[in-house]
Amino acid sequence: MNRAFFLTGTDTGVGKTLIAAALLGAAAARGLRALGMKPVAAGGDEDIAALIAAGSVAAPRELTNPYLLGEPLSPHLAARRDGVSIDVEHLARCCEALRQRADFLIVEGAGGFRVPLTETLDGADLAARLGLPLILVVGLRLGCLNHALLTEEAIRARGLPLAGWVANQVVPKMACVEENVATLRARIDAPLLGFVPHQAAPDAARIAALLELPS
Repeated sequence: MNRAFFLTGTDTGVGKTLIAAALLGAAAARGLRALGMKPVAAGGDEDIAALIAAGSVAAPRELTNPYLLGEPLSPHLAARRDGVSIDVEHLARCCEALRQRADFLIVEGAGGFRVPLTETLDGADLAARLGLPLILVVGLRLGCLNHALLTEEAIRARGLPLAGWVANQVVPKMACVEENVATLRARIDAPLLGFVPHQAAPDAARIAALLELPS
């Protein structure tokens, strides 16, 4: 078994790393060699540390996080300030090297699906280059229906398969949570892998029990 997925979100701050870590934990609990990759991180390495902690096999840091940028900005801006050029082909080679080490790989994108990585390429271009099925994390908050459906449309427009989506409640008192999830279930042509209610202190290990692994 060798499964790999590109995990994206409806926006930044929707819990992509939390869900990625939970999926990795669930895979590791099944005895799979689980690995996480964060191709581009900007503003700190907390996300990378969380993915490493959730996985079950080790890999060189230069593979799991090829680009660590200094400021918490859109990657193309953070890279420009650092004098770095993000090379999508290099990211693809790193991803392939990790696939050789893992049974289950999660590649976590930066920000939302179309976040710019260079002056001409964005997260959608990276996802298309890797050619992996996608997992969409929907941050449940006001506006999420539009964001989720637009993101799904963008994924389909690239000809990429959507393996599933996760509903993650990111605000504590969102109105009509169940109705919003039901609306998305009726309109997104992919399985719901799990609903994560709002948690004051999110814990990936506990959330793993709420999720199904994509097939």
